[in-house]
Amino acid sequence: MIVGVLGFRFDHYSYVRNIIGKVPGVEYCKTKDLYARKNALAHLVNRWVKREVLQTFDINHQFNDFGLNKVDLLHLYNGISYGRTPWVSTFETILPRFTKVVEATHGADPEFISDQKILKGMKALAGSPCKRLIAMSECSATMQRALLAGFDRFGEKIVSKLIVMHPSQELLLSNFKDKSLDLNGRINFMFVGNAFFRKGGHEIIETFKGLREQFNYDIGLIIVSDMRLDGYAASATQEDVQTASDFIGENRAWISYYKHLSNADTLEMMKRVHVGLLPTYADSYGYSVLEFQACGCPVITTNVRALPEINDNEKGWLIEVPKNRLGEAIYTTKPDRMAISSAIRKGLENAVQQIFTDRSAIQSKAEKSLLSVKLHHSRENFAAQMTNIYRDALD
Repeated sequence: MIVGVLGFRFDHYSYVRNIIGKVPGVEYCKTKDLYARKNALAHLVNRWVKREVLQTFDINHQFNDFGLNKVDLLHLYNGISYGRTPWVSTFETILPRFTKVVEATHGADPEFISDQKILKGMKALAGSPCKRLIAMSECSATMQRALLAGFDRFGEKIVSKLIVMHPSQELLLSNFKDKSLDLNGRINFMFVGNAFFRKGGHEIIETFKGLREQFNYDIGLIIVSDMRLDGYAASATQEDVQTASDFIGENRAWISYYKHLSNADTLEMMKRVHVGLLPTYADSYGYSVLEFQACGCPVITTNVRALPEINDNEKGWLIEVPKNRLGEAIYTTKPDRMAISSAIRKGLENAVQQIFTDRSAIQSKAEKSLLSVKLHHSRENFAAQMTNIYRDALD
């Protein structure tokens, strides 16, 4: 069986994480199409004029090769196809993944709209070449159903194709004792994420500094982040980047900073720390949480999007933040973002105080994290289910 994957996304982490190589015996093949060419042209123009005059977000999530790629099946990520080749799509938020649709999930009272492009996308999702829509979480499936409620003409057909499959994750340790960590000395925490401010990095460093000073907690912090600004949710500025960089530089006694580490090196480091961190404003899933858990690290996270499905107070620490009926944190206005920031700070403080009050909780939560990965994110089960999806699509 030959499964086609977008060529310019072939090495993208999300494709590697969810699609490429997941089914034994399947040949995954790079494909090219009309929208890939449009995307390349748009990027070329944007680089030439040194600003984004042509938006690429919607282009990235559409596909049509007019059957020129000789593949049995297409497996898209966050995408839809207008062609006749059978296709399935794994998605992290909602389909069709267009700007107006995704933005409609934000705010205190989400409300979806329609236009000709969205209607065209719905027709593609309802059409016979679309065989299966794979939501990465129950949260994503809920969002999809909420959108489809406004499209009676297509809703039933599309919902019948919808399933939930969480990403798989290989166990990287058998048990917590394999980490050989001392629970009586410094407790080392680790943050991994390039979108430092959106993922709660600013709240982490300030809260941890306060806890060290107020309670004399022996906290160590490892940060792996390029500090990029993504202009999403947290609304940080270049000045914030400089302030955070200066702060980290001034606190090297307890903060270790890496602008970049390979995935292999990151995982090895996770095996040597006590607790993972993802107190994020916005994340569609949170791969790093699964990776921490697979390394025997319980994680402190917020309760947005898919995170309550993979983390809870039994195997980690869950910080509740204001969110809407679709599970998205409410960060539209400055007061909204201040409320989230305050909730994250209080949640981090409570979690760290619990840890230093009862350090044995690290081991008990770590063991439950490892068990959760084993039971709910098995590579073998994922491969078997995906194999059936591919076979059914070509039946």
